[in-house]
Amino acid sequence: MQYIQRNPRHIDQLIEKGAKLSSLSPQQSRRFLVGNEICRQQQQMWASCTQRIEDRIVSLTQPQIRPIVRGKAGAATEFGAKLSASIFEGFVLLERISWENYNESCDLKSQIESYR
Repeated sequence: MQYIQRNPRHIDQLIEKGAKLSSLSPQQSRRFLVGNEICRQQQQMWASCTQRIEDRIVSLTQPQIRPIVRGKAGAATEFGAKLSASIFEGFVLLERISWENYNESCDLKSQIESYR
C-alpha cells in the first residue's frame, strides 16, 4: 500500500506548493482521476482484507474493462467487452455489448421476440 499511496501524496505536496491540476492535458487529468480511484479501491480492499470489490479497475489506460471469469482451460479470466449477437439473412445484428459480466441467457427471450 505504501507504493500505491506514494504518488498521490507527492501530487498533493506539489499542489500545496502551487502546482495546478488545470495545467494537465485531458489524458493526464483522466489518468490522475483513474489513479486516485485505483488507490481508493486498493485501500478499501486492504482495509477489509478482501480481493474483490465492485467495479474494480484493472487497467489504468482502459478503466472500463472488467475481468470476466470464464474458467476455461488455458485462461481462467478474460478481458474485454462481452457481446450478444445474432445472424439474420446474412447480417450480423449486435444485440448487446457490455464491459460488465452478464448472463447471456437473459437476452434469449428478447432476441427471439426480435427475430419474430
